[in-house]
Amino acid sequence: MCGIFGVIGHKDAARLTYLGLYALQHRGEESAGIVAYDKKRIYSHKGMGLVSDVFDERIIKSLRGDLACGHVRYSTTGASVAKNIQPFLINFRKDPIAIAHNGNLTNTLKLREALEREGSIFQTTMDSEIIAHLLVKSKKKDVQVSVIEALSQLAGTYSLVLILNDLLIGARDPYGFRPLCLGKLDGAYILASETCALDLIGAKYIRDIEAGEIVFIGSKGLKSIKPFPKTRHALCIFEYIYFARPDSNIFGKNVYLTRKRLGSRLAREYPIDGDLVMPIPDSGNYAAVGFAQSSKIPYEVGMIRNHYVGRTFIQPFQFIRDFRVKVKLNPVKDILKDKRIVIVEDSIVRGATSRIRVKTLRKAGAKEVHMRVSCPPLRFPCYYGIDFPTKRELIASKRTVKEIKDFIGLDSLEYLSLDGMLKSMPLPRKEFCTACFNGVYPAKPPKRISKNILEKGS
Repeated sequence: MCGIFGVIGHKDAARLTYLGLYALQHRGEESAGIVAYDKKRIYSHKGMGLVSDVFDERIIKSLRGDLACGHVRYSTTGASVAKNIQPFLINFRKDPIAIAHNGNLTNTLKLREALEREGSIFQTTMDSEIIAHLLVKSKKKDVQVSVIEALSQLAGTYSLVLILNDLLIGARDPYGFRPLCLGKLDGAYILASETCALDLIGAKYIRDIEAGEIVFIGSKGLKSIKPFPKTRHALCIFEYIYFARPDSNIFGKNVYLTRKRLGSRLAREYPIDGDLVMPIPDSGNYAAVGFAQSSKIPYEVGMIRNHYVGRTFIQPFQFIRDFRVKVKLNPVKDILKDKRIVIVEDSIVRGATSRIRVKTLRKAGAKEVHMRVSCPPLRFPCYYGIDFPTKRELIASKRTVKEIKDFIGLDSLEYLSLDGMLKSMPLPRKEFCTACFNGVYPAKPPKRISKNILEKGS
């Protein structure tokens, strides 16, 4: 899912980028990087791990200039190695090009093979590097025309923050899959994946970058263009369900309130008699609030999260996920003992994590364990930037709801209906991509999946 951030026109651009990435850490814990430019020299620092591990005061001070962009990575394509850390940076004809990409290109192999036939040499296994090669291949002298020419060749999903010469550029694909917003602080323009990053640095939210829009920001201000043919929107509904921070507004609407509505409708669709409603911290918290309020069952925090352990779903390998589940959450036995518990989860992807949690709750003394899920079963792979690129990973693609219930070890299991989920959204249903639930893909999936993607997904 990745988090991207950019600043132009502020003397502390790198520090603001560091803080912005800190706010976006939930979007990727694998690696972090910042590129800064002072109109004379490009500065870069990148590393594996969390933002707080990669950067310190000395490093931030060394990243000079009033123009910077940054990235936190959660990989869906390309291996989890240092060479794939973004922003991707090259110097071309003495001018810097830095690219921070959130999304997933679906014509990666086709473009890469064509570029290699023309002599391009790739340094990474990232789809994002393709954008840089397309930019430098352009014979157009006008920067705006070159960017349009490059982006027009892409298929799939992208929200982008680029440094190109002395410009900061933001772009979203015509479907608008991934979020990107625009803010302002002391005359400086800010681009960020979510508004929570603007809040942390005290920037004012201006608006979202629109689907199919490119903004060019430089010394003469901001210029917006919409060069691509209009198509239907396909906003990623999973942003509201799981990925975005609850204090963010994405696609112009609040995440917290949306998750509460999901929980409330879930309670109406599948009522149950229980002693307490509890979330699995943290992404299930707000749907659980809505469920508890609608069902009139007391809300309790039956598991306490160790906040020094990261998110389990976005960890790149299953054995890391399994270990972190055990370290991350500890049951409150005195609350759970002899109780009929209703767990509200945001989603079930592979099912292994939920199975471990339910075993823990039963060991803590729970009499019954029921689960309600605030989205429909995930049955189809995502090609647009979520880490379930193969159908075999999704438990609901090969098991019925009853079989999933038995696998996890539940007394009952129910999912929110597709119609109920869409009615809970703050925007019309036609705005969203729901391919992971119903297999209706708004953008053409790739004909082939690269070896790296298969390795990442297994």
